[in-house]
Amino acid sequence: MADAARLLVIVGAATPPGRLAQAMQTAAEAGKAAGAAVDVLNLAQIKVEICDGRPLDKYDTATQSAVGLIAAAGAVLIAAPVYRASYPGVLKNLLDNAPVEALQSKPVGIVAMGGSPHHFLGVDWQLREVLTWFGALVAPTSVYLTGGDFKDGKLSSETAKGDLAALTATLLALAKLDRVALGPKPLAARYT
Repeated sequence: MADAARLLVIVGAATPPGRLAQAMQTAAEAGKAAGAAVDVLNLAQIKVEICDGRPLDKYDTATQSAVGLIAAAGAVLIAAPVYRASYPGVLKNLLDNAPVEALQSKPVGIVAMGGSPHHFLGVDWQLREVLTWFGALVAPTSVYLTGGDFKDGKLSSETAKGDLAALTATLLALAKLDRVALGPKPLAARYT
């Protein structure tokens, strides 16, 4: 069962932890400062098996644990770099392994990072569609970071820090809603 006071921060990239992971630490700290228990799932450090249609209990422990973190969270903050005008396959694979119920009616926020402001909606549009399939309660606005928000590998933009804190606060506020009242079930949940 999901814990409304638990925030999961997902770093959805296969590359070694870098600027995006560092920025998500800022969001995790904002969650902790707001009183939430925070878990960070970095897909560069945890290898999730390729989704091939097996039941979840047939996957390895790392995959089951990653999906379990999603299910247990009261809110989820997903961060992804822009890879070829979309989000990385490792993140899609994680979501492919997650059952509908893991994100259904759950507050989810989106953080994207790209090389320039020109790609700011690439990840947002496509990830929003997938999260809608789950029936997630997606925050109406997202955060977009660029290299200009960092100095010496650290998040230095006060605006970006404030945006991450605001999105985190929004997710934690939404997590307090009565999810039973959020309906109807997403189409994906009707046919499983």
